[in-house]
Amino acid sequence: MKNYRPNASEFAEKRYGQNFLEDRSIIEQIIQAMPEDDLPIVEIGPGLGDLTKELVHIRRVTAYEIDPRSCDYLANTFAGEIADGRLRLECGDVLEQWNGRSLSDRPYRLVANLPYYIATTIILKALRDPLCKSTLTMVQKEVAEKFAAREGDRNFSALSVLARTAGEASIRLLVPPEAFSPPPKVDSAVLEIRKEHSLADEAFEDFLRQAFRQPRKTLFKNLTAAFPKGKIESVYTSLGLERTLRPHQVGTSLYHRLYHVLTKETDHGKESEYPQRKQAKQPQQP
Repeated sequence: MKNYRPNASEFAEKRYGQNFLEDRSIIEQIIQAMPEDDLPIVEIGPGLGDLTKELVHIRRVTAYEIDPRSCDYLANTFAGEIADGRLRLECGDVLEQWNGRSLSDRPYRLVANLPYYIATTIILKALRDPLCKSTLTMVQKEVAEKFAAREGDRNFSALSVLARTAGEASIRLLVPPEAFSPPPKVDSAVLEIRKEHSLADEAFEDFLRQAFRQPRKTLFKNLTAAFPKGKIESVYTSLGLERTLRPHQVGTSLYHRLYHVLTKETDHGKESEYPQRKQAKQPQQP
C-alpha cells in the first residue's frame, strides 16, 4: 500500500530549501518544454514526486534526493516504477555523487526544481558535465535572468557568458510563488539551456569572476587586479576597445579573445600574471 501524501507545507524543511511545485499547469508546461527525443532524464530534487510522476510516463528517470524523508516516501510511492526500471532513486547529496563523474553512464537531460541556495552550483556542474545535453530547471527568477541575459543587458554577467559558451539559454516560463507549497518569497522561472559544448576551462571561469568582480566599475579597472596595466592597455588598443566599457557591455566572443590574449605567454616566455584557480567552496550541507 502506498504512503499517504503528506501536506507539503508541513513537510517542507528550510534546511533543504524545499518549496514543492504543485501547480498542474506549470508541471504540464515543463513536460511540453522538453526536447523531443528519447534521452533519459536525471531529476534533481524530486521532493514529493509531482513532476517525477509525469516524467516516468515518457522517459527513464534517475532521481537524486537529499532528504531521507522524501526518499522513503518516493521509494514507496514509486515502488512499481522502480521495480520495472523506469525510475532509479538515488538518496543522498547529489554534489557528492557528482564529484569526479557524471550523473549518468550515457547522454541525458537534466530536469530539476532546485533549491535557490544551490541552483547556480548545480547548473554550472551540468554545463561542465559532457554527458548532460540540456538543462530545464526551476530557479529563482533573478538567477534565470542572469543566465539568459544578452550582451548589453544590465544583468549580463559571468553566468551569461558561461551559458552562451556552452549553448543557448532562455527563460521558458515565469512561475509565481503560489504555484508552490509552501510559497517562496520570490518569483521563479523555468530556465532552459540547450548545450552545444561543455565547459572545460576552469581558468576561464576564474577570469570571468575577475572581469565581473565589480560590475559598476569598468572592465579595464577590474582586470587591472589580475593583469599588468600596460598589457591590458596594449590589448585594448589592438582590439579597438574603449576603456569606459562596463563588464555587461562586452560580448561572449570578445571575453574569449581577451582571455586568450591576456593569459598567453609574454614575449619573454613568462607566464601571465593571472592567478591560478583555487578550489571552489562547496555549499555546506546540514
